[in-house]
Amino acid sequence: MAVTPPRLKLGALIALVVGSMIGGGIFSLPQNMAASAGAGAILIGWAITAVGMLALAFVFQSLANRKPELDAGVYAYARAGFGAYMGFSSAWGYWISAWIGNVSYFVLLFSTLGIFFPIFGEGNNLPAIVAASLVLWGVHFLVLRGIREAAFVNLVTTVAKLVPLLLFIVLVATAFRWDVFTRDFWGLQSPDLGGVMNQVRNMMLVTVWVFIGIEGASVYSARAERRRDVGRATVIGFVGVLLVLVLVNVLSMGVLSQPELAGLGNPSMAGVLEHVVGHWGAVLIGIGLIVSLSGALLSWTLLCAEILHAAARDDTMPAFLKRENARQVPANALWLSNGLIQLFLVLTLFNESTYLSLLYLATSMILVPYFWSAAYALLLGLRGETYQNAPGERRRDIVVALIATLYAVWLVYAGGIQYVLLSALLYAPGALFFAKARREQGQPVFTTVEKGIVALVLLGALLAIYGLYSGLLSL
Repeated sequence: MAVTPPRLKLGALIALVVGSMIGGGIFSLPQNMAASAGAGAILIGWAITAVGMLALAFVFQSLANRKPELDAGVYAYARAGFGAYMGFSSAWGYWISAWIGNVSYFVLLFSTLGIFFPIFGEGNNLPAIVAASLVLWGVHFLVLRGIREAAFVNLVTTVAKLVPLLLFIVLVATAFRWDVFTRDFWGLQSPDLGGVMNQVRNMMLVTVWVFIGIEGASVYSARAERRRDVGRATVIGFVGVLLVLVLVNVLSMGVLSQPELAGLGNPSMAGVLEHVVGHWGAVLIGIGLIVSLSGALLSWTLLCAEILHAAARDDTMPAFLKRENARQVPANALWLSNGLIQLFLVLTLFNESTYLSLLYLATSMILVPYFWSAAYALLLGLRGETYQNAPGERRRDIVVALIATLYAVWLVYAGGIQYVLLSALLYAPGALFFAKARREQGQPVFTTVEKGIVALVLLGALLAIYGLYSGLLSL
């Protein structure tokens, strides 16, 4: 007899949201931001991000309450509103973003271990890739044995990694200097940064990266004890993480100047705290990051498999991805995800991909799921669907969904043509999986409109291949 998975309470759902968002990104935030912008542009960027991401958080909250039957994660919204292929593309893009994010976590993990063991270098040399591969498959076989207590493990690691972050904020606040913070406030003395709006645009993918996971409760919504807790966990988790991120970023800019922050190695929080309290500060952040990444790798490994498995259950993905082993772990989905992580780990060795380049690629892949979720919420509002007895809420939700949709479009622009083309290259193979799933259902593969969309994706993929071959593009 099948065992019913344990239901997740509000605290566990909040931990899933916070734990998914606070992975490794925050520990490299000071350098990642300073490499793209000065203090003034960074503040503008955070303001745009706060409004856009809060709107997106409210979108997920509204959809969780208004469409409780859509409990398979964010891709279900794209499918319900815009058809089978858009739903599939959202699931595919979200899944790719998740496992590429895990590749970046491995690079950052062994870059951090390089503080203690120099043999690992920047996390993308041969010893680091070999060690990362051993960890990858160790986690894989651990999960295959049935780690159903992942939510509890995630809760413990979330609490553990918040401790060094809060200590960092307190210690760096005591060393904050206004004259350092306001020096070259608009970054105009650094010509490589460009104008203020160019700086804002360049930093936007970093801000999205540190908020990936905001939809974590939605992915597990079918397992929630109470459906309304999904939306509450999303908003509570977002507000808490936003506060921590802004404090870490802004306080660092009052300790070291923009060029000094931009020149730090990652995890750059370690360099900032070392400047304030000495070497033990770097050690503290390094340990905190290792704990954080350990929890994130476990939760995102499970999430990668959960995305494919949920999509296969409602026939969006091919049927072979439904298969669970005797311990109710989606084994085929896990093998496929971790096999691709292994492939990209090897590619980082030959391509020398850095944490930041993988970060940008993972972020660009999740923009499609975010856009279609916001667009679906906007569509519900414009149609008046589920708002028959709540006209006031309808007007409010239309405004919120419109802001979230425009923000998603802005992010695509901010990412630039390079990541649009690289995303197309990764989306293109998905057409084969979609075709297989449709044929298994005895359904026509593409509608007329979908054929046009697939043609554009394939064209983008061909341009990306040419760009990589010619050196115009790089991972």
